[in-house]
Amino acid sequence: MVFHLRMEFQLHPRLAAGGFELGRADGCRVLLKNQASFPWILIVPELADGIEDLHQLDEGRFAEVVGLVRRVSLFVADYFRPEKLNVGCIGNMVRQMHIHVVGRHSDDPAWPGTVWAYEGKSAYAPEAVEEIRVAAREYLGLE
Repeated sequence: MVFHLRMEFQLHPRLAAGGFELGRADGCRVLLKNQASFPWILIVPELADGIEDLHQLDEGRFAEVVGLVRRVSLFVADYFRPEKLNVGCIGNMVRQMHIHVVGRHSDDPAWPGTVWAYEGKSAYAPEAVEEIRVAAREYLGLE
């Protein structure tokens, strides 16, 4: 089964409102979640409606998306220097496929629990977003 890119991809409003677009690579949007307590990047493959989970992708698209997940994970590890990386394709609240790459430290405010359950908010300063955007674009070759 082959799934094709939807020509007029629409980013889910909750994903769009929750952070900043860093760029695009391999048919995916790369977003920085506006939660400065944790380095948290989302990868949103531009896919047809109804494709929510990685196993639904054909082998070529799966390899492309997972390859980007690896590159984003390397970027988070190199740039933010977390103790641990959490990677997941959850999508219980927002069904549009998106993959979380989250850097964790044993002294972060949600440790050892999940970042999604953490109710505190620490927004990024605009200068910090721009520094991360520039670094991510260079490291990942984002458009």
